[in-house]
Amino acid sequence: MTEATGSGAARRTNEAAAPYTVPQPPAVVDAAIWPSIATVPSGLKTAVAGRVAEAIFKAAVRRLPLEVRYPDGTVLGKAAVPGRTYPVMTMNRPEAFAARLGDGGLIGLGESYMAGDWDADNLTAVMEVFAARVGTLVPEPLQKLRALYLPRQPRKERNTEQNTRSNISRHYDLSNELFGTFLDQTMTYSSALFPESGEALKTVAWDGFASAQQAKIDRLLDKAGVGQGTRVLEIGTGWGELALRAAQRGATVYSVTLSSEQQELARKRVADAGYTDAVTIELKDYRAVEGEYDAVVSVEMIEAVGFEYWATYFQTIERVLAPGGKVAIQAITIAHDRLLATRSSYTWVHKYIFPGGVIPSVRAIEDITEKQTGLRVRERLAMGEHYAQTLRLWEERFMARSADVQGLGFDEIFQRMWLFYLCYSRAGFETGYLDVQQIVLDRRTAGEAAG
Repeated sequence: MTEATGSGAARRTNEAAAPYTVPQPPAVVDAAIWPSIATVPSGLKTAVAGRVAEAIFKAAVRRLPLEVRYPDGTVLGKAAVPGRTYPVMTMNRPEAFAARLGDGGLIGLGESYMAGDWDADNLTAVMEVFAARVGTLVPEPLQKLRALYLPRQPRKERNTEQNTRSNISRHYDLSNELFGTFLDQTMTYSSALFPESGEALKTVAWDGFASAQQAKIDRLLDKAGVGQGTRVLEIGTGWGELALRAAQRGATVYSVTLSSEQQELARKRVADAGYTDAVTIELKDYRAVEGEYDAVVSVEMIEAVGFEYWATYFQTIERVLAPGGKVAIQAITIAHDRLLATRSSYTWVHKYIFPGGVIPSVRAIEDITEKQTGLRVRERLAMGEHYAQTLRLWEERFMARSADVQGLGFDEIFQRMWLFYLCYSRAGFETGYLDVQQIVLDRRTAGEAAG
């Protein structure tokens, strides 16, 4: 029985599948490593929640440009439009999918993919359909009840000075070799800034990736006024590329990280390049930084701060910024209304990728800096479309090196998890749900009244 009208066959012919094969979960999942994946939620409460979730999901899908195919031959989705392709979501175990969705909401959506309850010929395209309508998928009356049934962030994952090291370690200390399988030679794990724009941006290739990453870094250093003799504070070292490029300009760099794996490799890269006298990399919380710096740079680190501590983050920057100094940060951003709706939620990304993370809005950054610091936002560059292509290149590289990832000890469940993370993120940037900004700040002048 087909509930969507039109020719599914025609759409399948035109639909572009991802250029790789996704690994399938093993027959037996290791419950010690993946407890939520090894066992499907059960019990009366879960059964009831599962039926409700399934009804909501099917009602939503019937109006979406998506094909959802069930084992019995049923196909749900919005009626076909001539010449339009729809991405395909294939249900392998509908009952398990419904149980996980009912038990964990969007956490269950990701976990059911990890478990193999559903597949997609183009996961990013499927996630784009959901991302573009994330605020309306659930009926409004039920949205008002979300706080009653959706989990909230655990207190142990709040980004206090006691917890932050653990939160950072769970992601960035996985393995330098793992990150090396999909990052370019600069080991830069943030959005690149490509020279291309428009349609040409959608087909940028790997061979220009490293240069685009360095262009992103160079623009930040330019905006922060980094040159010969500049004292630079970097909050969030990564694997050292920004510190190296600042040192090449004649700056001295003090960089802090909470990842021991990143510190080790970054220090090695600095030593190999001959800049140990110019670059210091310490394992330290940003709140503990002392001294005075002409420039403060921080790339996609504010997302790990936690919204309760954004004021502390900017107050710390203000405290160490020398007179006349400049600040340049790169930040993933979200619309302010979505921030307000989700900032206390506990999501699949928190559980599996970035514990304690919260993506800020531009408005939140501007409000906090104006009302709680002497800093003022002077300039912004939005470049979300560049992040979408950065993620595409990482996704293709990661999947092309699946055997290497397996050899490092990361099993099929991990690989499906990481693919879901990359595609989920890319869909956010492709649809505009997420953006990324380079933001330049400096101190408010005497003539500017505090907000």
